[in-house]
Amino acid sequence: MKKTLIVLLASCTLLSCESMQEKSDYFYKDVPFTNVHFNDNFWAPRIETIRSVTVPFAFQKCEDTHRIDNFAVAGKLMEGEFNSPYPFDDSDVYKIMEGASYLMAVKQDKALDAYVDSLITLIAAAQEPDGYLYTVRTSGGNHPWIGKERWENERDNSHELYNVGHMYEAAVAHYLATGKRSFLDIAIKSANLLCETFGPEEGKITVAPGHQEVEIGLVKLYRVTGDKRYLDLSQFFLDARGKYDKYDRSSEDQFRNGAYWQDHKPVLEQDEAVGHAVRATYMYSAMTDVAALKNEEPYKNAIDKLWENVVGKKMYITGGIGSTRHGEAFGKNYELPNSTAYCETCAAIANCMWNLRMFMLHGDSKYIDVLERSLYNGVLSGISLDGKKFFYPNVLTCDENGAERSEWFDCSCCPSNLSRFIPSVPGYVYAVSAKGMYVNLYGANEAEVVLNSGEHIKLTQQTDYPWDGKVILTLTPESKKHFDVMLRIPGWVNDQPVPSDLYNYTATHKLAVEITVNGRAKEYRMEKGYAVLSEDWKPGDVIEMNLPMEVHTCKANDLVEADVNHIAVERGPIVYCAEFADNKNVVLNYVLKPETAFAPVFENAMFGGVNVLKGKAERIVAEDNFKVIKSVIDSLTLIPYYARSHRGNGEMTVWFPSDETILKNQLIERGRMTDKVIIGHTDSEVAHNLKGKNTHTGGPNTWRDASDGGWFSYTMKVDAERPMELVLTYLSTDGGNREFEILVNDRKIGEQKLRAETYSAWIDRAYPIPANLTKGRKSVTVKIQALPGMIAGGVFGCRTQKQKE
Repeated sequence: MKKTLIVLLASCTLLSCESMQEKSDYFYKDVPFTNVHFNDNFWAPRIETIRSVTVPFAFQKCEDTHRIDNFAVAGKLMEGEFNSPYPFDDSDVYKIMEGASYLMAVKQDKALDAYVDSLITLIAAAQEPDGYLYTVRTSGGNHPWIGKERWENERDNSHELYNVGHMYEAAVAHYLATGKRSFLDIAIKSANLLCETFGPEEGKITVAPGHQEVEIGLVKLYRVTGDKRYLDLSQFFLDARGKYDKYDRSSEDQFRNGAYWQDHKPVLEQDEAVGHAVRATYMYSAMTDVAALKNEEPYKNAIDKLWENVVGKKMYITGGIGSTRHGEAFGKNYELPNSTAYCETCAAIANCMWNLRMFMLHGDSKYIDVLERSLYNGVLSGISLDGKKFFYPNVLTCDENGAERSEWFDCSCCPSNLSRFIPSVPGYVYAVSAKGMYVNLYGANEAEVVLNSGEHIKLTQQTDYPWDGKVILTLTPESKKHFDVMLRIPGWVNDQPVPSDLYNYTATHKLAVEITVNGRAKEYRMEKGYAVLSEDWKPGDVIEMNLPMEVHTCKANDLVEADVNHIAVERGPIVYCAEFADNKNVVLNYVLKPETAFAPVFENAMFGGVNVLKGKAERIVAEDNFKVIKSVIDSLTLIPYYARSHRGNGEMTVWFPSDETILKNQLIERGRMTDKVIIGHTDSEVAHNLKGKNTHTGGPNTWRDASDGGWFSYTMKVDAERPMELVLTYLSTDGGNREFEILVNDRKIGEQKLRAETYSAWIDRAYPIPANLTKGRKSVTVKIQALPGMIAGGVFGCRTQKQKE
């Protein structure tokens, strides 16, 4: 299969419409994933789970939710109508097909091959004669986002170009995996239509795609066909941004000024990451491609500034990006809330994709540092170990309500994205340049690396990474050959968790990294974060390196308000959290000092085998009905952040307060509480006698609304002798038509109009309850009633508590 891939890549120019001579490209190039095969206990099982479980599961879900039927209906192969929540649901099918193609490229699967061929038949039937492919319009479907004519609503929500962008990526992957042109020809026909439709020429359309993706797909199609029109069109779509004259550039609302779509400024003038995080990082990936493939210096300058902003001011310690639920977007600089962190799984994937390109542009290990952090923490958090449940957002802390993965979503971009991304991870391990070969990621594997000179190097990597830092590389060149081997020394080895001042370790551990070649100590020089080994390498040469994996306590930049006086813990590339199941069901009452010590212990039976961290820390406890608050020293166990939420719902946190005063005050406040409803939790709501009209919830442990004049109510305990208040929890980004009354025993005690505020954060609002409604009573009925034509809700929490004395 590797030889097949090389032949296919070599024959790409046979398809070209224009000469590819004197073509610019990345100086540093990734080694294809087909040339790298994991045989470890970490990545190999995960890739196999994607092959045997996730991809079949995701295809089945696409069948169950009519995503696949939509192609048959559009192609008039079956009767019916478009039947999906969103017009971008075509893209889910394409993404899973891309993942299936990656899997087939490394392991023959006749059944999967035949199934994908059957899907290609449906897609070909759904494509209109001129190349247009968009099942909702072709099937005669009616959706408010699509517009009356082709492309009419592309700037906003139609996703016509987004869909085909994912189709191009899938078609290229399928062609390279199988050698079949069936899917590639569909993509070429579509891309030719785009070239005829969009561009700077008179009579053509100028539009900035509403959801960036087609730019990436066009570049991949250019690479495999050599048709420069596709690369030019990708750049045209990027350069179209910031020119739409109907946005209000003076507005601070991202939906009015164009920032949500990154359409507020020309791309070359953008220097802060704003708006929808996935759209943004897809765009940044395409900008990096254009910077390399067209040798565009202004693009390089712009993309460097955007990267510095993200890594310096807008990235979570887990490598997650996109802090706010409002628009699934980047927040302001340093706005990184934890309990409401959005950190969409797709955004973590896009962060990896972008940082690989940034490495290939600059050859600096700092981009792989960011990639690795996002990969092991932000990406893997999004999928359960069995490959069948997924997180859309990835919070960094949660209360007793917990957080629970779901099997599927109406908007299922994350499951389908994971289906295609994880099989591609082997392609992130090695790279080559004119100097030699780079080892970027560590994990036991066998690989074949082709140097720029054409020399083939067989390579074996032995390691228990990410649990152990010992790495053994055995090189087998075809003959004795001089070249450089660049070994990435992760930033965390040199006390730099991220390549900025956004996070720092609380203590320095700088330890020397010893490297031997054939058992003898080897001197090396450092270049851009790599240990450079220059040798005349011969078959059987062995490189051994030991990366010191100390347990680090971390702090955030003081400008990150949510993390002031808080500590996080990591070891190697793994960020750790505390979860209820290991710590007597309570983890939010621990204090961590910077000097808190933890010891790694490998637990073979947990989560497929992981290192947990065990230590002792201060725990704040309440006694005598919260009248006594004291400190005790207790054991504390930490698990990898990605492994959380496999054992039910409960407390979890990445960040711990380092000041016990914070927790003591919280416990004093908790002592005032009389009753609490866990919103969206069936047992809790039933126990509180939930009733209502036109009421609904966002699912387990989320929110409750009531619409069309509706209402909902709970029976809640009160103290018969003390003045009471009702506390409702809202999300700061909820607003619009949420206007409602709050009643206790059918008496109005308050009225609420929600208005969007700064960024995604919890807001507790207290409503005093008149004493005559609670005096002598054990419980009251709390009712949330929508005002006429409005919505009651966006209620995330509901509790009764004693008023402060």
